[in-house]
Amino acid sequence: MNFSNRPRKPKPGPKKKVVAIIKQKAKNSINYQATIDYKNIVLLRKFITAEGKIIPRRINGLSAKQQRYISKAIKNARMMGFIPFINHSMPPRI
Repeated sequence: MNFSNRPRKPKPGPKKKVVAIIKQKAKNSINYQATIDYKNIVLLRKFITAEGKIIPRRINGLSAKQQRYISKAIKNARMMGFIPFINHSMPPRI
């Protein structure tokens, strides 16, 4: 039973999966373009330091949206076991 005269808003449908495309700023005037995905380990390694930390946006030159996709993809790849959480080949800092 509807007691108001206000029209009802339609309920939103399921969200579509959005996959961003990276166009990284070129260091040597080479354009690099790839799709962000947790299975693309070669791409994700470029955004991780030797210690296993995610490189910040101000250094890698991505947009905020692309950085969010990269960080989510790296975290998913870590959970799936494609990328290690830390690099064991480096000696521990004391």
